[in-house]
Amino acid sequence: MLNQDKIKQLEDKILAPYAMKSQYSKGRVYPEKAHPYRSDYQRDRDRIVHSAAFRRLEYKTQVFVNHEGDYYRTRLTHTIEVSQIARTIAGVLGLNTDLTEAIALAHDLGHTAFGHSGEDALNELMAKHGGFNHNLQGLRVVDYLEERYPDFPGINLTWEVREGIVKHSTAFDKSIRIKELAPSEGPTLETQVVDIADEIAYDNHDLDDGLTSGLIKETDLENLSIWGKINKNITKSYTGISPEKRKYLIIRSLINLQVTDLIQETEKNIVKLKLKSYRDAKKIDKKIVTFSQDMLKLRKPLRAFLLARLYRHYRVVRMSIKAKRFIQELFKVYVACPKQLPEMVQNRITRDGVRRAVCDYIAGMTDRYALDEYKKLFDPYEKV
Repeated sequence: MLNQDKIKQLEDKILAPYAMKSQYSKGRVYPEKAHPYRSDYQRDRDRIVHSAAFRRLEYKTQVFVNHEGDYYRTRLTHTIEVSQIARTIAGVLGLNTDLTEAIALAHDLGHTAFGHSGEDALNELMAKHGGFNHNLQGLRVVDYLEERYPDFPGINLTWEVREGIVKHSTAFDKSIRIKELAPSEGPTLETQVVDIADEIAYDNHDLDDGLTSGLIKETDLENLSIWGKINKNITKSYTGISPEKRKYLIIRSLINLQVTDLIQETEKNIVKLKLKSYRDAKKIDKKIVTFSQDMLKLRKPLRAFLLARLYRHYRVVRMSIKAKRFIQELFKVYVACPKQLPEMVQNRITRDGVRRAVCDYIAGMTDRYALDEYKKLFDPYEKV
């Protein structure tokens, strides 16, 4: 039977010396007895999957608001895709796939409804009261807001997963350094893998969703060398292929191309830096898990295209501005009269203050719940 001793033996045998092994974990805020046949990071993964915050990701916006259609990515499907890509990369590099998966599954738990526009709205509303950052909110969710256990608040994750949540860093995610989670140290290699897997997932899958929505067209992409080369090869190999299948193959090939480059470049970095342990990796003050310079040059025009033609498309901007109004109005109404809030939220006001309690409540809303609340509070013909 698999037990903790055998788990440690397996990690020693399979994982690279620079991987973060569960036996070296700094533990949990509230000490718990080890599980008989799951590692600490496997246990973290399972707690995240069973959390209410994780389930709510199903109805939170990635780019397209939930009611736009059933074919677009949500925060939940995006998170699953990030986890799949990250586990693949971590496995090839000899890193801890269980830790990687746990961080990947938790990396968006602090996101609001309506994507980054929701976060921007709450940050503005909370500017004089500590602001709002979804990485910090994710930590707040797992440390405090989830109410699952009688012995401690939150879900009591390991130090390494909690560190991975706050130090998550991409073009859209600002790494946060807080005193209790080694602010002077770099993130684990497992956290760095999740960072890049997140970028790969949202670049390529947002491209897929943009094409599906019709907001961008394949002809718009012809001048992008990374797209054009793959498109040409697929069209040549599969004559008469349908546009839908060609699009799928191109997106798949784009992901494979970037993952392969990332693995090869990261292996070079690890050898060059002579990493002998996870501690060596955390002492490095720059990213170790990186693309090659050639791939960065290929990706740059694609990312610029997505920013200009999808994220700033007038329909996406309209929905973003509309969403900010929803959140601003809900916030003002709740703060003006907190008795409108559910009892469990009112109970937090004494400890957290009315604004932070309201912020937590709104941040946890899904797109459709926020819209329903807006109707109940502002539509005179809607039942409350």
